[in-house]
Amino acid sequence: MKMPLNQKIDKEIFRTIFIDHWDSFKERHPGYIAPQYEKPVQKMLGCGKESGGYSEYWCVHCGRDVRRIGFSCKSCFCLSCSKKYVDEFVGQVSRVLHAGLVYRHMVLTIPEQLRDDFYKERHDGDLLSAFMRCGHECLEDVVSTVLRRRLKIGTIVVVQTHGRSGHYNPHLHIIMTSGGINENTDSWFDLRYFNRFMKRLIMPGIGFQSFHTAWRTLRGYETMHMIRKGQVKGIGKGNIKNQIEFIENLFGLAA
Repeated sequence: MKMPLNQKIDKEIFRTIFIDHWDSFKERHPGYIAPQYEKPVQKMLGCGKESGGYSEYWCVHCGRDVRRIGFSCKSCFCLSCSKKYVDEFVGQVSRVLHAGLVYRHMVLTIPEQLRDDFYKERHDGDLLSAFMRCGHECLEDVVSTVLRRRLKIGTIVVVQTHGRSGHYNPHLHIIMTSGGINENTDSWFDLRYFNRFMKRLIMPGIGFQSFHTAWRTLRGYETMHMIRKGQVKGIGKGNIKNQIEFIENLFGLAA
């Protein structure tokens, strides 16, 4: 597909900025002297250039006219190739999804107070790996809490370290199965919706500052709901007096 003229102009401006300033930028910011930054920049700079390889086409009529077309870099950092990169990534994801299953796209981030700590350790791959595992475990805990049984879910987790504004903001894009499997019974349970009771209680607490705080609070909501429904032995549904006494004894509160 031929690139529109305005995109060609944007691409050359973008490339010229890096040709003129990339080396001096790395001198001022040594943290960017790393293969994870250098490789996509160099691929972008060589995109469409003969030095990066090319295809050669000869005129079938005269045999003298020759045209060389430089290979594209297929990098996510290149303005013209990023769409190809996205298409390839979507294709890879599509091949591992299971037909007939419903999936949900979830976005999880960290509290703003933790961003400085993450930034200081931004080159620590173990930290980001732990962040991704935490996201999976967090959603698995939510699904198990909502469906009231211990379930295993499927996820595809992608970590992004910057937001759209360019500011450092580690967050996770997660494709998760809308439900999970009970490994003991090999039974599948669908996550169709969060019941109205949970929604009504969660919304006022939308300012949770950490994953652990959020899920501990959710468990508390669910426990109180079970007490009100009479699902605790010896406490009948609607027996407000017994419910209050049970909670006071449980937490050692004064009458």
